[in-house]
Amino acid sequence: MQYELRSQVIEPKRQTYQNIIDRMGDQPVSRYLEGTLDVQPRENFHYRPTWAQDRELYDERFSALRLTDPYSFTDPRQYYYMPYVTNRAGLHDGFGKTIKYLEDRELLAKMPTTWQSVLTSVVLPLRHYESGAQLVSVAGARFAYGTSLEQCCSYAAFDRIGNAQMLSRVGIALGGGSGDLLKLAKQEWLDGEHLQPLRRLVEEIMVVEDWAEGVLAIDLVDSLLYPLLYNRLDDVALTGGAGAYSLFTQHLWTWFADQRKWLDALVAVWAADPGHSEENQAILARIVATWAGRAQEAVGALASVIDAQVLDADSSTSLNEITQTRAAYWAKVTGGAV
Repeated sequence: MQYELRSQVIEPKRQTYQNIIDRMGDQPVSRYLEGTLDVQPRENFHYRPTWAQDRELYDERFSALRLTDPYSFTDPRQYYYMPYVTNRAGLHDGFGKTIKYLEDRELLAKMPTTWQSVLTSVVLPLRHYESGAQLVSVAGARFAYGTSLEQCCSYAAFDRIGNAQMLSRVGIALGGGSGDLLKLAKQEWLDGEHLQPLRRLVEEIMVVEDWAEGVLAIDLVDSLLYPLLYNRLDDVALTGGAGAYSLFTQHLWTWFADQRKWLDALVAVWAADPGHSEENQAILARIVATWAGRAQEAVGALASVIDAQVLDADSSTSLNEITQTRAAYWAKVTGGAV
């Protein structure tokens, strides 16, 4: 008796889940979309929040910024758990190798004293800024309406913990393995005059009830702080004998570039929403008018301290240029309302 082995292709009755078929037709889609679209419950809740009984557990009214369809926004990075963890593992593995290189050669301790002062008085205290920003992202993760929004806020919250840890490791490396500089950085955050505008600003943003306004307010600070400290000042460090500063800031700048991808995409979707564009643009303009000036003031206080310590930094001028670029961006987004 002879047997013939043949492969037989059995066509599936459908290519994906029914909710995605209803949206996009019966076609293969990415795992990101399968694990994102329509995942958040929309009905049949057991109870209302005891602290907000006019709301559902998941309620779009937790923010004034609305989307006709919350899933009109999707993360351009296509992050769900596995690709997010894989990407961030690579980022922190690279950072770990950089820190080991700096420690083995004592490059942080060999930086000019002015640059060490910038690290201890300006950069290291920002681990507490990252902690505050993490809580703002957590609020977005809880109150955002739609899984695609909630995912991005959740990952941003984890990222902020990672950013604080990176800054902490820099402080420990600069302190020769001791945490003394981290204690000093905390005291600077609490008492340093140049840090109080930023500290006050973050604490006020933390208690903003509208989760989207909080996320955007923190981003208004990020959009000045990150380019100034981790890009413009990085260039100055390379020519000022502080190459060690440039080596670790590259990782924070890489994170910021990744953060921009989903936030800029979300702002664009809000501004162009077919059912809420005019209202959203007006709300975006109000948020920028409320927080952008204070963000510039807070970061400006840091720029002044940097300029006093590193004579050729010219951070205040760089900050003005960054501010003008961001103002032009927001004017375009809001149709000139800002």
